[in-house]
Amino acid sequence: MKEIGSLDLGGNFHGSVLGMVLDAGLMVKFVLLVLLVFSVVSWAIIFFKFKYYRKIKKENDDFRADYLKSSNLSDVNTAAKKYKISTTAEVFRVGYEELSKVNTKTKGSDRSADGINLSSLDNIERSLNNASNSEMTKLESAIGFLATTGSASPFIGLFGTVWGIMDTFQGIGARGSATLAVVAPGISEALVATAAGLAAAIPAVIFYNYFLNKSKIMVQEMDNFAAEFLNIVERYFIRK
Repeated sequence: MKEIGSLDLGGNFHGSVLGMVLDAGLMVKFVLLVLLVFSVVSWAIIFFKFKYYRKIKKENDDFRADYLKSSNLSDVNTAAKKYKISTTAEVFRVGYEELSKVNTKTKGSDRSADGINLSSLDNIERSLNNASNSEMTKLESAIGFLATTGSASPFIGLFGTVWGIMDTFQGIGARGSATLAVVAPGISEALVATAAGLAAAIPAVIFYNYFLNKSKIMVQEMDNFAAEFLNIVERYFIRK
Protein backbone atom coordinates (compact mmCIF):
# COMPACT_ATOMS: atom_id res chain seq x y z
CA MET A 1 0.00 0.00 0.00
CA LYS A 2 1.34 3.48 -0.95
CA GLU A 3 1.98 6.16 1.66
CA ILE A 4 -0.53 8.96 1.98
CA GLY A 5 2.00 11.49 0.54
CA SER A 6 2.07 9.65 -2.79
CA LEU A 7 -1.48 8.29 -2.87
CA ASP A 8 -2.86 8.02 -6.41
CA LEU A 9 -6.57 7.24 -6.45
CA GLY A 10 -7.39 8.99 -9.66
CA GLY A 11 -6.29 12.45 -8.51
CA ASN A 12 -2.50 12.33 -9.16
CA PHE A 13 -1.71 13.60 -5.65
CA HIS A 14 2.08 13.69 -5.26
CA GLY A 15 2.16 15.34 -1.83
CA SER A 16 4.93 17.86 -2.65
CA VAL A 17 4.63 21.53 -3.58
CA LEU A 18 6.61 20.97 -6.77
CA GLY A 19 4.35 18.06 -7.71
CA MET A 20 1.24 20.14 -7.14
CA VAL A 21 2.67 22.98 -9.24
CA LEU A 22 3.50 20.62 -12.10
CA ASP A 23 0.02 19.07 -11.97
CA ALA A 24 -1.76 22.44 -11.81
CA GLY A 25 -3.77 23.75 -14.72
CA LEU A 26 -2.40 26.18 -17.31
CA MET A 27 -4.04 29.25 -15.76
CA VAL A 28 -2.77 28.41 -12.27
CA LYS A 29 0.74 27.94 -13.67
CA PHE A 30 0.49 31.32 -15.37
CA VAL A 31 -0.61 32.92 -12.10
CA LEU A 32 2.32 31.28 -10.29
CA LEU A 33 4.70 32.60 -12.95
CA VAL A 34 3.36 36.13 -12.51
CA LEU A 35 3.74 35.85 -8.73
CA LEU A 36 7.28 34.53 -9.16
CA VAL A 37 8.16 37.60 -11.24
CA PHE A 38 6.63 39.88 -8.58
CA SER A 39 8.58 38.09 -5.86
CA VAL A 40 11.94 38.13 -7.67
CA VAL A 41 11.66 41.83 -8.54
CA SER A 42 10.56 42.65 -4.99
CA TRP A 43 13.52 40.84 -3.44
CA ALA A 44 15.89 42.54 -5.88
CA ILE A 45 14.51 45.94 -4.79
CA ILE A 46 14.73 44.93 -1.12
CA PHE A 47 18.40 43.94 -1.33
CA PHE A 48 19.33 47.00 -3.40
CA LYS A 49 17.47 49.46 -1.19
CA PHE A 50 18.74 47.93 2.03
CA LYS A 51 22.33 48.36 0.84
CA TYR A 52 21.57 51.84 -0.55
CA TYR A 53 19.94 53.11 2.66
CA ARG A 54 22.76 51.74 4.79
CA LYS A 55 25.37 53.51 2.65
CA ILE A 56 23.41 56.78 2.77
CA LYS A 57 23.21 56.61 6.56
CA LYS A 58 26.96 56.06 6.83
CA GLU A 59 27.70 58.99 4.52
CA ASN A 60 25.23 61.21 6.36
CA ASP A 61 26.90 60.41 9.69
CA ASP A 62 30.38 61.02 8.24
CA PHE A 63 29.30 64.30 6.65
CA ARG A 64 27.68 65.42 9.89
CA ALA A 65 30.95 64.75 11.74
CA ASP A 66 32.92 66.80 9.18
CA TYR A 67 30.32 69.55 9.34
CA LEU A 68 30.60 69.85 13.10
CA LYS A 69 34.41 69.95 12.94
CA SER A 70 34.57 72.66 10.26
CA SER A 71 34.88 76.31 11.17
CA ASN A 72 33.47 77.84 7.96
CA LEU A 73 31.11 76.94 5.14
CA SER A 74 33.78 76.71 2.46
CA ASP A 75 35.49 73.92 4.42
CA VAL A 76 32.14 72.15 4.78
CA ASN A 77 31.59 72.47 1.03
CA THR A 78 34.96 70.86 0.35
CA ALA A 79 34.10 67.99 2.69
CA ALA A 80 30.61 67.61 1.19
CA LYS A 81 32.07 66.82 -2.24
CA LYS A 82 33.45 63.55 -0.86
CA TYR A 83 29.98 62.19 -0.15
CA LYS A 84 28.29 61.37 -3.44
CA ILE A 85 25.01 59.88 -2.18
CA SER A 86 24.63 61.60 1.19
CA THR A 87 21.26 63.33 1.32
CA THR A 88 22.29 66.02 3.80
CA ALA A 89 25.52 66.67 1.92
CA GLU A 90 23.53 67.21 -1.28
CA VAL A 91 21.19 69.64 0.48
CA PHE A 92 24.22 71.55 1.78
CA ARG A 93 25.88 71.64 -1.66
CA VAL A 94 22.74 73.09 -3.25
CA GLY A 95 22.28 75.62 -0.46
CA TYR A 96 25.93 76.67 -0.52
CA GLU A 97 25.89 77.03 -4.32
CA GLU A 98 22.80 79.25 -4.16
CA LEU A 99 24.33 81.28 -1.33
CA SER A 100 27.48 81.83 -3.39
CA LYS A 101 25.44 82.97 -6.40
CA VAL A 102 23.36 85.37 -4.34
CA ASN A 103 26.43 86.73 -2.55
CA THR A 104 28.27 87.26 -5.81
CA LYS A 105 25.25 88.94 -7.42
CA THR A 106 24.74 91.22 -4.43
CA LYS A 107 28.39 92.33 -4.38
CA GLY A 108 28.36 92.84 -8.14
CA SER A 109 25.30 95.09 -8.08
CA ASP A 110 26.21 97.03 -4.96
CA ARG A 111 29.87 97.28 -4.03
CA SER A 112 29.02 98.83 -0.68
CA ALA A 113 26.55 96.10 0.25
CA ASP A 114 27.39 94.11 3.34
CA GLY A 115 25.45 90.84 3.25
CA ILE A 116 22.36 89.67 1.40
CA ASN A 117 18.73 90.73 1.73
CA LEU A 118 15.68 88.76 2.87
CA SER A 119 14.42 88.09 -0.67
CA SER A 120 17.71 86.32 -1.39
CA LEU A 121 17.14 84.23 1.73
CA ASP A 122 13.83 83.10 0.22
CA ASN A 123 15.70 81.97 -2.90
CA ILE A 124 18.08 79.93 -0.78
CA GLU A 125 15.18 78.39 1.13
CA ARG A 126 13.46 77.37 -2.12
CA SER A 127 16.68 75.78 -3.37
CA LEU A 128 17.03 73.81 -0.14
CA ASN A 129 13.41 72.64 -0.35
CA ASN A 130 13.86 71.59 -3.98
CA ALA A 131 17.00 69.65 -3.09
CA SER A 132 15.24 67.95 -0.19
CA ASN A 133 12.29 66.97 -2.40
CA SER A 134 14.62 65.66 -5.08
CA GLU A 135 16.49 63.51 -2.57
CA MET A 136 13.20 62.24 -1.14
CA THR A 137 12.16 61.15 -4.64
CA LYS A 138 15.42 59.21 -5.01
CA LEU A 139 14.96 57.59 -1.61
CA GLU A 140 11.44 56.41 -2.37
CA SER A 141 12.05 55.36 -5.96
CA ALA A 142 11.12 51.72 -6.69
CA ILE A 143 9.63 51.05 -3.26
CA GLY A 144 6.20 51.75 -4.73
CA PHE A 145 6.57 48.40 -6.49
CA LEU A 146 6.74 46.75 -3.07
CA ALA A 147 3.43 48.37 -2.16
CA THR A 148 1.92 47.14 -5.43
CA THR A 149 3.22 43.63 -4.77
CA GLY A 150 1.88 43.67 -1.23
CA SER A 151 -1.59 44.74 -2.28
CA ALA A 152 -1.98 42.89 -5.59
CA SER A 153 -0.24 39.54 -4.99
CA PRO A 154 -2.84 38.07 -2.59
CA PHE A 155 -5.63 38.84 -5.06
CA ILE A 156 -3.65 37.42 -7.97
CA GLY A 157 -3.07 34.28 -5.94
CA LEU A 158 -6.74 34.15 -4.98
CA PHE A 159 -7.69 34.41 -8.65
CA GLY A 160 -5.48 31.41 -9.39
CA THR A 161 -7.07 29.49 -6.54
CA VAL A 162 -10.62 30.25 -7.67
CA TRP A 163 -9.76 29.27 -11.22
CA GLY A 164 -8.16 26.03 -10.03
CA ILE A 165 -11.19 25.15 -7.91
CA MET A 166 -13.44 25.83 -10.88
CA ASP A 167 -11.38 23.38 -12.93
CA THR A 168 -11.62 20.86 -10.10
CA PHE A 169 -15.41 21.05 -9.97
CA GLN A 170 -15.58 20.75 -13.74
CA GLY A 171 -13.55 17.56 -13.41
CA ILE A 172 -15.92 16.28 -10.72
CA GLY A 173 -18.87 16.92 -13.01
CA ALA A 174 -17.16 15.05 -15.85
CA ARG A 175 -16.33 12.06 -13.64
CA GLY A 176 -19.64 12.05 -11.88
CA SER A 177 -18.04 11.43 -8.48
CA ALA A 178 -16.99 13.67 -5.62
CA THR A 179 -14.82 11.52 -3.38
CA LEU A 180 -12.07 13.06 -1.29
CA ALA A 181 -9.46 11.39 -3.46
CA VAL A 182 -10.86 13.16 -6.50
CA VAL A 183 -11.45 16.59 -4.92
CA ALA A 184 -8.38 16.96 -2.68
CA PRO A 185 -5.61 17.03 -5.34
CA GLY A 186 -7.24 19.75 -7.43
CA ILE A 187 -8.05 21.93 -4.44
CA SER A 188 -4.54 21.49 -3.04
CA GLU A 189 -3.02 22.53 -6.35
CA ALA A 190 -5.32 25.56 -6.49
CA LEU A 191 -4.46 26.63 -2.93
CA VAL A 192 -0.78 26.76 -3.87
CA ALA A 193 -1.60 29.96 -5.79
CA THR A 194 -2.96 31.62 -2.66
CA ALA A 195 0.08 30.53 -0.68
CA ALA A 196 2.37 31.91 -3.41
CA GLY A 197 0.49 35.21 -3.37
CA LEU A 198 0.95 35.54 0.37
CA ALA A 199 4.61 34.53 0.13
CA ALA A 200 5.18 37.36 -2.35
CA ALA A 201 3.07 39.91 -0.47
CA ILE A 202 4.22 39.49 3.13
CA PRO A 203 7.93 40.42 2.72
CA ALA A 204 6.99 43.17 0.26
CA VAL A 205 4.66 44.82 2.81
CA ILE A 206 7.14 44.43 5.66
CA PHE A 207 10.05 46.00 3.77
CA TYR A 208 7.88 48.68 2.17
CA ASN A 209 6.97 49.95 5.63
CA TYR A 210 10.58 49.58 6.76
CA PHE A 211 11.97 51.62 3.85
CA LEU A 212 9.19 54.19 4.11
CA ASN A 213 10.04 54.72 7.77
CA LYS A 214 13.75 55.03 6.95
CA SER A 215 12.92 57.52 4.21
CA LYS A 216 10.83 59.66 6.58
CA ILE A 217 13.70 59.75 9.06
CA MET A 218 16.16 60.86 6.39
CA VAL A 219 13.76 63.46 5.04
CA GLN A 220 13.35 64.84 8.57
CA GLU A 221 17.15 64.98 8.89
CA MET A 222 17.33 66.94 5.62
CA ASP A 223 14.63 69.36 6.77
CA ASN A 224 16.40 69.89 10.10
CA PHE A 225 19.72 70.48 8.35
CA ALA A 226 18.12 72.90 5.87
CA ALA A 227 16.62 74.86 8.78
CA GLU A 228 20.02 74.92 10.49
CA PHE A 229 21.69 76.12 7.29
CA LEU A 230 19.13 78.92 6.93
CA ASN A 231 19.75 79.99 10.52
CA ILE A 232 23.47 80.27 9.80
CA VAL A 233 22.80 82.31 6.64
CA GLU A 234 20.38 84.59 8.47
CA ARG A 235 22.78 85.06 11.37
CA TYR A 236 25.93 85.82 9.38
CA PHE A 237 24.94 86.84 5.86
CA ILE A 238 21.71 88.84 6.08
CA ARG A 239 22.17 92.57 5.64
CA LYS A 240 21.33 94.37 8.88
